[in-house]
Amino acid sequence: MTKVNTSKEKSVVLTFDDGPSKILPSILDCLREENVPAIFFWQSRLLYDKRPWKRVLEEGHQIGTHSSKHVNLVNLPYENQLKDIKQSVEQIEGITGQPVKFFRPPFGQYNDDTIQIAHELDLKPVLWRISSMDWELKGNPGLIINNVVENLEDGAIILLHELSQTLEILPDLIEGIREQGYQFTLL
Repeated sequence: MTKVNTSKEKSVVLTFDDGPSKILPSILDCLREENVPAIFFWQSRLLYDKRPWKRVLEEGHQIGTHSSKHVNLVNLPYENQLKDIKQSVEQIEGITGQPVKFFRPPFGQYNDDTIQIAHELDLKPVLWRISSMDWELKGNPGLIINNVVENLEDGAIILLHELSQTLEILPDLIEGIREQGYQFTLL
């Protein structure tokens, strides 16, 4: 899935990968202030009980898995992929008490085994339509905004990361998306 079908016209989905990170509370502050929902794809090895996962759910966001160890799954045999993805789902569900429904493979890389495992575990694979390239543009935050705003389309899933440069531009990014007539939705 790279786009979401919604009854809301001109809607996009903000997604954040590679957390939960130390800046998650600040990202949540911004999203709450702007009244924007998001989905967070987390590496389960970074999730422990003291992370603000309850706040994520209480504020109406979604949590998906981004694997356990963030390895390129296509380089692993079926059994190792299954172990990593299943472990990630079990860890997230064990801490949050909520079922994990969405899966984003690390680096957006997958093969037939990855998709088969996702289906076996009742996970919906989610990629993205628009990449902000935020992980590469630490020194040029304006380009992060441009990468998104100049490529908007209805239903687009937008790839962001839990990074300081993303937090820095997040209010302006949200404003830029809204100025193009888009609203925010979930998966």
